[in-house]
Amino acid sequence: MPQTTFQKTIRFRAVLLGVVFTILICAVTPFNNAYLDATPLGGGHFPLAPFVIFFLMVGFVGLLQAMTRRRPLFSGTELGLIWIQMVLGSGIAYTGLVRTFFINLTAPLHFATMENRWREVLTPLLPPSWYPGDHQAVTLLYNGLENGRDLDWLGVARAVPWSAWLPPLLVWGGFILLCYFVMICIINVFMRQWIHNERIHFPLLRVPHVLGTAVDEGGLGTLLRNPFLICGILVPVALHTLNGLHFYFPSVPQLPTLILAGPYFPRQGLFAGFHKLKIFIYPAFIGFAFLTSKQISLSFWFFYIAGCLLVGLLGVLGYTIPAADLGVTFGPTLARPDETQMIGAYGIFFLFLVWLARRHLLLLARQSVGLAPLPRVHTEWFDPRLSAWGTVLGMGGITLWCHHFGMPLVPAALLVGAFFMVMLVASRVICQGGLAYFTLTAAPIDGLLAFFGPGFFTAAGLAIGAVAQKVLFVDLRESLMPSLLHASEVNRRMRNKKKILAGIALTLVAGVVVSFASMLLLCYKYGVRGLHLDWATNTTLTVYENISRLAQAPVQPGHWVLFFTIAGALVMLALVVCYHRFYWWPLHPIGYLTAYSSSMRILWFSFFIGWLCNTLCIRYGGVVLFRRLRFFFLGLIIGDFLMGGLWAVIGVLAETSYQVLPN
Repeated sequence: MPQTTFQKTIRFRAVLLGVVFTILICAVTPFNNAYLDATPLGGGHFPLAPFVIFFLMVGFVGLLQAMTRRRPLFSGTELGLIWIQMVLGSGIAYTGLVRTFFINLTAPLHFATMENRWREVLTPLLPPSWYPGDHQAVTLLYNGLENGRDLDWLGVARAVPWSAWLPPLLVWGGFILLCYFVMICIINVFMRQWIHNERIHFPLLRVPHVLGTAVDEGGLGTLLRNPFLICGILVPVALHTLNGLHFYFPSVPQLPTLILAGPYFPRQGLFAGFHKLKIFIYPAFIGFAFLTSKQISLSFWFFYIAGCLLVGLLGVLGYTIPAADLGVTFGPTLARPDETQMIGAYGIFFLFLVWLARRHLLLLARQSVGLAPLPRVHTEWFDPRLSAWGTVLGMGGITLWCHHFGMPLVPAALLVGAFFMVMLVASRVICQGGLAYFTLTAAPIDGLLAFFGPGFFTAAGLAIGAVAQKVLFVDLRESLMPSLLHASEVNRRMRNKKKILAGIALTLVAGVVVSFASMLLLCYKYGVRGLHLDWATNTTLTVYENISRLAQAPVQPGHWVLFFTIAGALVMLALVVCYHRFYWWPLHPIGYLTAYSSSMRILWFSFFIGWLCNTLCIRYGGVVLFRRLRFFFLGLIIGDFLMGGLWAVIGVLAETSYQVLPN
C-alpha cells in the first residue's frame, strides 16, 4: 500500500500508547534489573524492551492489516513514535537516572563513619535540602521495612516515609526536568543543521525505519520473507539457543562469544597495552557496525588499537608515568594520565561542531533578536527562536540553581557549560557512530580540574558540582540527549509537531515520577543491601570519597595531565582539519573520542568485523550487493534482540538469566 497522508499525521492514540508503554517499562525495570538481576530491559541507546515491544506491535499490525485489508491500526510512522517514546523512558528507569539516584542522596548520611570523617568534612558542604532529613527513613531504605518482603506492594507504598522524601525529590525533580528542558532546546537548535545540512547518518534507526516503512507500504510480509534477512536472524537464534541451553544445562556444548586474547601478548614492550585484550562477539553490534559508514567503523577500532599501542610505546621510550600523577578525578573509567587526551579532544571537537554550524547558529541568533526574517516553514518541534532562548535561559537557571546552593557563580556557569558540551559531543558520537553502548572516559568536571585546579571551585562548590554531575552527566550509557536526537530524526517527517512535543514531555515527566516511585518501593521492600546495586553503590561512594579527599587536601593534577590534555586537543585539531579538507582522509574524528571508552573494549572487534564486511561488499559487489546484503545484517540485529527478549522472559521464570547483550 503506498504511503498516504494520514500515515504522516500522528493520532492521539499513538502518543497515549507510547506513554502507557513507557510507564509500564519504568515500573518494571528497577525490579527486573536490581532485584531479579535479569537481562536489562534498557541497557543502552537501542534498548531491549522497547525494540521487542515495537517488533511485536509491527507483527500484530501487519497481520491485522493482511487479514482485514484495511488501513493499519497504527501506521509505521506512529509505531516509530511509540518506539522512541519507550526509548526515552527506558533510560530514565535505570542507569540514566534512578540506578544511582537514591544512593547518591543518602550515601553521605548512611556511610559516614569515624574513619572517613564524612560528618565533619561533607556535612558542612552539602545543602540539607538535597537529602532526606529523617535518618530512620535512610536506614530503612538500605535495610528494608520490617517484614517488607511479606508485604504486598500497596502495603509497602503505605509504609514508605513519603514525607521525608518529598522535599528533596521536589528540589532534585526541578533540577532534572530543567536539564531535560535544556536538552530538548539544544536538540531543537541543532536539528536542522545536523539532519538537513550535514545529513548525518543514524545507524541505530535503520531497523525501526525499515520495519516502519514496510508497514506503511504494505510490504511487511515481503520483508520478513527476504532470504538475507532470514539468514541473518537465524545466526543469533542458533548461537543463543545453544549458549542459552548451555547456561542452564552445562552438559550442552557452547560456542564461545568471549575470547581472552591478552595472554598472547607480553606484559612488557611495545604490545604491553594488549595484555588485557578481550574479543567479544555480539551479532547485533556487528550489524550496527556494517550499517555505519566505513570511515567511522574503521576509526573506532583503529583508534582503540592505537590507544593500546601508545601504552607500550611510552614504556619502550622509557616514560613511566605513575597513575598518582592523575590526581583525584571523577571520570567513570579514567585510569591513566594518557587517557586525559579525551579532555582536550572533546573541547576541540565541540568547537568543530560549532564551526560547522556557524552559519546556522548565526542566522538563528539574528532571528532570535529580530534582525533576520523567519522561515515560512520549520521542521523543528517548535519555533527555533524559542529553543535558542530556552537554551540560554535554561542553562542560566541551572547555573543559578547551583549558585543558590553554594557554588561560586563563575565555576557554576563553566561547569554547566561543560555538562552540556560533553552531552552534545557524546550525542553526536552515539547517533552518528551507531554506538548502542557508550561510556565516557573523563567526566565534565575533570576538564575544569585539569585547567583550574580544585581551589577554583571551593570545597562546597566542588561537592555540589560532583553530586549534580553524578545525577545526570557522567553515566551516559542510557542518557537522554542522544535519544532525543534520535527522536528528532524519527519525527522530522511527521505532522502535528506540537502533539509530538507534548507526547515527549509527558513521557519524560511520567518516566521520572514512575521511576522514582518504583525504585523507592523496591528499596523499602527489599532494602538496598538486598538488591544487585553494588556498581551503583561503589561508584557513588567513590564520588563522595573524592570530594572528601579534595576538601581536606586540594591536590593539583600533575603536569602530565595538562600535557596529555593539550596533546589530545592537538591530535583532534589535526584530525578535524584533515577530515574537513581532504576527501581521501580515511579516519573520522569521533573514533578518537572513543579510544579509551570502556564501551570500545567490548565493541572494537564487532566494529572491525562490520567494517571488514562493509569494505569487501562495496569493493567487490558495489551498491547492488550492499542493498541486498544489508538485510542480513539487519537480521543479525533483529535476531540478537529477539533472543535477548526471549531469554529475559525465561530468566524471570528461572530466577537466573542468560545474558545475550552487554550488561
